[in-house]
Amino acid sequence: MGDVRTHAFRKGVLEDEGFPVAEVTDRLARPDVLVWVDVVDAGPDDLRPLAAELGLHDLAVEDAVEPHQRPKVDRYPTHLFVTWKVVDLDPDRRRLVTAEVDAFVGDRWVVTAREPGAGSTEAALRGWSARPELVALGPGALVHGLLDQAVDGYMDVLDRIEDALDDVADEIFSGRPLPPDRQREWFDMRRAVTRLHRLVLPLREALSTLLHREHELVQPALLPYWQDLYDHVVTVTEATDGLRDLCASLSDADLSLRDYRQNQVMKTVSSWAAIIAVPTLVTGVYGMNVPFPGEGEVHGVVTALALIVAASVGLYVLFRRRGWL
Repeated sequence: MGDVRTHAFRKGVLEDEGFPVAEVTDRLARPDVLVWVDVVDAGPDDLRPLAAELGLHDLAVEDAVEPHQRPKVDRYPTHLFVTWKVVDLDPDRRRLVTAEVDAFVGDRWVVTAREPGAGSTEAALRGWSARPELVALGPGALVHGLLDQAVDGYMDVLDRIEDALDDVADEIFSGRPLPPDRQREWFDMRRAVTRLHRLVLPLREALSTLLHREHELVQPALLPYWQDLYDHVVTVTEATDGLRDLCASLSDADLSLRDYRQNQVMKTVSSWAAIIAVPTLVTGVYGMNVPFPGEGEVHGVVTALALIVAASVGLYVLFRRRGWL
């Protein structure tokens, strides 16, 4: 059973709230009243009375009950059906957390079906209270306020991802490879950017449809506000494109730096191996069971030691000059 909250606005001012759903049509009998019904965690039993009261289309009700709808705008004979996503970023795993919002929009009423994680509507209510003249224009102001709150959430998530990617970039170029847990966190951030892009892109198309076609939801007085909302969505879309490119660039830089560090290690190991091979070579030659100059004499030992020291020091100086050690 979902949590149903009702609100009635008269001339843009919140007049009453918490009244039964059965009284919705009675409230709408007055021409200056706008009704908003908000249902959290809606099920078929929650929407069935509203469908009977307001004539909600069966397909729209089915879409509202079924999860995983893409952002869209569907037009039905008596109302619009608008879907969008509210997002947040898990601070522990940097994963994108989404919640769906479905809105049925009539001539003087709005019904929203929100998933439990869709957040609070208090900010939208405060905004409507501050601008009653806009609410008095019709349901377009209510839908705009809810969408504007969602888009603000997109921008907040983008800012947090961008700050996290800056930290990753600093770690990548610090000279130390990223540990596995940071690699996983970075991968989750890349997935979050991709998911956000997939959510915002269809929303931009839906808003474009509302703006570039004559529709009563976007009244002339509300057009600047909807245009501003559309511009914000375009900004988010472009920002997600930029962050995806940044993620790809950081991935390439990380792989290049890993290869560079591996080459440096190989140079160092090979250099020390060459230096250590010198004593082995000299002592191996002098250890053969064949006559050689200085055999059994002190100067033979001195000569062998001198060859070892001279060759080892020479190789060490050579490798240092080339930057291998």
